[in-house]
Amino acid sequence: MRNLLLVLLIAVAVYQLLNMDRQIRHGPGVLISEAPQQTKVTEQFEFDHKGFTIKPLAQFQASARVLSKRKYSRGIESELSPVDLALGWGSMSDQRVLDTLEISQSGRWYRWRAEELVVPRREIETSSANMHLVPASKEIAEDLLGISPGALIALEGYLIQAEKSDGWKWKSSLTRNDTGAKSCELVWVNSFRVLTN
Repeated sequence: MRNLLLVLLIAVAVYQLLNMDRQIRHGPGVLISEAPQQTKVTEQFEFDHKGFTIKPLAQFQASARVLSKRKYSRGIESELSPVDLALGWGSMSDQRVLDTLEISQSGRWYRWRAEELVVPRREIETSSANMHLVPASKEIAEDLLGISPGALIALEGYLIQAEKSDGWKWKSSLTRNDTGAKSCELVWVNSFRVLTN
């Protein structure tokens, strides 16, 4: 019985190690200098996706460093967005800054903590964001779920509002300058690629 328990513990440990996202490290310096870009949609339209009505609010594109990744499988939101990426640019793509921060995600929130700030708090707040990603295809979903923290990525699509017929609604932030509740981006991802691992 003791041997069986030991084998089970080892199997669980190996499974967890194999399924952990490896953290990619980079040398010091800003890797992504430009903040995400958004532009007005040229015409208003909406479409159906998995029982949701999707309304694009702005065209959106971003190159960023993946600070953290969190997969979700429970709740109505996970039917639409199976993964959140905390993304950083500017000073939040610099390994020297990131080495001073503890970054985590849970409950659709992204959090950071520092013993001592090496850049101003506001710079951290406006150079990073939690993004709820809605993949436009199965292939994009697989790519998003397989990405590792530290990777440099580029994505394009729309900031959106999603609704269901029962009145449920989820709406993207339309600025990178907000913090707290309702400050996350809800992104329909038409295109996704890894710039470097």
